[in-house]
Amino acid sequence: MDFNGKVVLITGGAKGIGLAIARAFALQHATVVINYNSSSQAAIAFQNEMQALGHSVHIFQGNVASFTESEALIQKTVEQCGRLDILVNNAGITKDTLILRMNEADFDQVIDTNLKGAWNMSKHALKVMAKQRYGRIVNIASVVGLIGSSGQSNYAASKAGLLGLTKSLAREYAKRGITVNAIAPGFIQTQMTDSLDPAVAEYYLAQIPMGRVGKTEEVAHAVCFLASEEASYITGQVLTVDGGLVMS
Repeated sequence: MDFNGKVVLITGGAKGIGLAIARAFALQHATVVINYNSSSQAAIAFQNEMQALGHSVHIFQGNVASFTESEALIQKTVEQCGRLDILVNNAGITKDTLILRMNEADFDQVIDTNLKGAWNMSKHALKVMAKQRYGRIVNIASVVGLIGSSGQSNYAASKAGLLGLTKSLAREYAKRGITVNAIAPGFIQTQMTDSLDPAVAEYYLAQIPMGRVGKTEEVAHAVCFLASEEASYITGQVLTVDGGLVMS
């Protein structure tokens, strides 16, 4: 796959899965824009690293949960890069606890970032993509959105909602040359999973047929495939990258 001439915007692209996705696109010659909310040092470090290798990387701060800030992110991308071909909605947060201990703010913040943030970004990006009659949107969901998870009612709801959003947008824009798909990662080695209770981590590992956690690079490769011309006839799909954890 070669993304030379393509512009890709990755939300939450300064660390974890988002950073791996950004690196994969940059190494395949895309012009990469990463959005971050608070990880400025990580974003700058990645930009410097890629630019030293001759790759084009832009970094923009912004909170995707904000409708106006999301619009500004799309506008700045088009102004600086001339177009927007690929949007990866990766930004996400967790506020885990059992529902009886979860307060309203814990629920709202997760929904606002993980689900409404993807809606905000997609709405503004689709205006650009529709005019181009070309675009790719890849939403980073989770297997938790498929099977649920104790203590993650807010997170699971946000990721399940993201799957519905994916399928709805795929139907709306299929005739405009725009595909919309989702990746549902399983247990992937990131700072987020590193913070899990060891007993919970051990439980999930025991459920994975491949017997290991996934790598962020393995998710990134799947994202690149769905954004590529090789996947031009695939839309409205959910690809689990989970070592066999969830099988339908």
